[in-house]
Amino acid sequence: MRYLHTMVRVKDLEQSLHFYCTVFGLTETRRIENEKGRFTLIYLAAPDDMDSAKNKHSPELELTYNWDKEDYHGGRNFGHLAYEVDNIYETCKHLSEQGIVINRPPRDGHMAFIKSPDGISIELLQKGEKLAPQEPWASMNNTGTW
Repeated sequence: MRYLHTMVRVKDLEQSLHFYCTVFGLTETRRIENEKGRFTLIYLAAPDDMDSAKNKHSPELELTYNWDKEDYHGGRNFGHLAYEVDNIYETCKHLSEQGIVINRPPRDGHMAFIKSPDGISIELLQKGEKLAPQEPWASMNNTGTW
């Protein structure tokens, strides 16, 4: 397992970039604009993590800017922790056997979400290429929120 990123939602993208990049000293490593989903993802890395972030996209801070305005309360601006795993199906099976709810099953062989006992969302991402869809995961529905 390898730590990938932490995601936070931001209300004002320019103000946030000024803070994280100009003031705090992080550098933008990549940006994803999603017209259909109406959001922008911006990944930032600390100076000493730049080589790693450019080659493996970690460890980074992911800023998520939703184009439709929303006031974030109760920690909603904090998104999730993300970890890369060797086999997403085996990891989810192990977690499930330990009583952990798989809130977003790995239907696509690439991504799943679970929650910590304190309700913190944790994203699990398949290392390398996504795996072929597999039952029982392929037909599982989401459970709760993530």
